[in-house]
Amino acid sequence: MMITRQLKKCFLALIFSLGSIVMFSNVENTEVLTRHEEGGEHHANAASESGLVDSKEEINAYKAHHLADSHDFHLFSYGGEHGSQRHHVGFSLPVIVWTSKGLVVFMSSEFHHNDDGHHIVSKKGIKLAKLHSKIYELEANAHAINFNKEHHPINAHKVLDFSITKSVLGMLIAGLLMLLGFSSLAKGYKRGAIPTGFGRVLEPLVIYVRDEIARPNIGEKKYRKYMGFLLTVFFFIWILNLLGLTPLGFNVTGNIAVTVCLALFTFVITTFTANKDYWKHIFWMPGVPVPMKIVLMPIEILGMFTKPFSLLIRLFANITAGHAVVMGLIAVAYTAREALGVAGGFGVSFLLTLFISLIEVLVAFLQAFIFTMLSSLFIGMAVEEHDHH
Repeated sequence: MMITRQLKKCFLALIFSLGSIVMFSNVENTEVLTRHEEGGEHHANAASESGLVDSKEEINAYKAHHLADSHDFHLFSYGGEHGSQRHHVGFSLPVIVWTSKGLVVFMSSEFHHNDDGHHIVSKKGIKLAKLHSKIYELEANAHAINFNKEHHPINAHKVLDFSITKSVLGMLIAGLLMLLGFSSLAKGYKRGAIPTGFGRVLEPLVIYVRDEIARPNIGEKKYRKYMGFLLTVFFFIWILNLLGLTPLGFNVTGNIAVTVCLALFTFVITTFTANKDYWKHIFWMPGVPVPMKIVLMPIEILGMFTKPFSLLIRLFANITAGHAVVMGLIAVAYTAREALGVAGGFGVSFLLTLFISLIEVLVAFLQAFIFTMLSSLFIGMAVEEHDHH
């Protein structure tokens, strides 16, 4: 049984590695933007005849493009050899923005290139431009975004973007999977029987979060109150991390806006459920001389904000670094072609990517565990009862 499980893990990592290499080799070059310091303009690199990203500049730009969010979903590309037309497979996502003319909704496929190479769409008498996954509203009579020397737009301003981007889609998928999985688990408990299906997989993880994270850190009396939040955070981060290992290109927990929101939830829960002993230890530390109380107060107040900051940076940095390393190792297949040949380059890249993918499967669980563990620890410090003699 143990050997079978190990083979399954290796097989999954093999699929992730092969899929990532295929996705990398089939990316559309015209989507990769590099900055040239000629009048502060941004120009798209011309696609090569093969349609592959193979130069150092294109690889670095693609890595940045892969880590960033997007308003559309690109799956793969084919064709483009010998001057033929290159075809791209994917689907557009809803663009929802608030402009000077109110709410505007359309599909991202409506963005088209104008003569200057910008993505422009006209809606409700205004023109919207997309640049580096940011949407701007152009001023009247403007046909493209103009920049100053500091590369700030001078004839456009950002709009409030509520679009269903690739990261938002990933969070919706994770939420749906959690809803289906926990519904199955709850139905099993309601019938009084042993959970079946996917609920049977979730049960030991739920018990693990309860017995190894919540109870030791929060305490036997109060841990139940926070189990819903801890389970949600754990499974949400874990599922999103696993989605990020697939060739679909999700990088949700590598988006600092997502990690900031998760850390803010921990901060708000910790702050608004803290007892009087917690606040006394922050503002007027008991049992120490008065001069030390004055010195410790600003340090403790600063500590209130460094705790959630450490949560968001740790998750963001580890996931982003993991994706960057995997993409860099895949790039070995293209940068080492001249020295090792095509077969050698792909062989080295495949072995390294397979090894890192196996580690990333562990990191996906580890980062969810660390975030949940530290959240429960901070909550436990806030609700702990102190006995002063």
